[in-house]
Amino acid sequence: MSIKSHLLHQRVTLSYGQLLSSSPSRASRRGPPPRPLSVSSFCFHLLSSAVDFFNQINMLYGTITDFCTEESCPVMSAGPKYEYHWADGTNIKKPIKCSAPKYIDYLMTWVQDQLDDETLFPSKIGVPFKRNFMSVAKTILKRLFRVYAHIYHQHFDSVMQLQEEAHLNTSFKHFIFFVQEFNLIDRKELAPLQELIEKLTTKDR
Repeated sequence: MSIKSHLLHQRVTLSYGQLLSSSPSRASRRGPPPRPLSVSSFCFHLLSSAVDFFNQINMLYGTITDFCTEESCPVMSAGPKYEYHWADGTNIKKPIKCSAPKYIDYLMTWVQDQLDDETLFPSKIGVPFKRNFMSVAKTILKRLFRVYAHIYHQHFDSVMQLQEEAHLNTSFKHFIFFVQEFNLIDRKELAPLQELIEKLTTKDR
């Protein structure tokens, strides 16, 4: 666990279960609505979760990098219908077509830079979150989803060969429950894995 991740886990005293109980969808099933979370509590929990998911996806993708190459994956895709082009709005303003390993390298570097930016994602008590915090956090999660989608569509055979499918499925299940509970990714962005999402979430209903 990184130093920042450790600090965030110490800072966020609210449990995931408590956070879920405050969401509209859960509250509607349990009678009177619970006390709403403060904005700062939610932001710190969201940030801590983003750090965890980033670390998980980084490790999962790291296990299949030998199979995800410039030759095997000349474009960043999630099946034949979905192709992703990279732009970060700063260094690369106009979306560019690139290989999957290049795209994911850009993506992971960009996410790390965002998470390390104390002005955007503060880990210290008393430092306010910037107004664009939620927008950036949603973009991080949307882009991390694309790595899951690429792995499932293009490299699941390799994941099974490495006997890593249980880890991948567990990580993605936690990710999808989290982003759906708080509407953090638009439904259309989840389309590449919609069938899998329905299977994973239906089992727990």
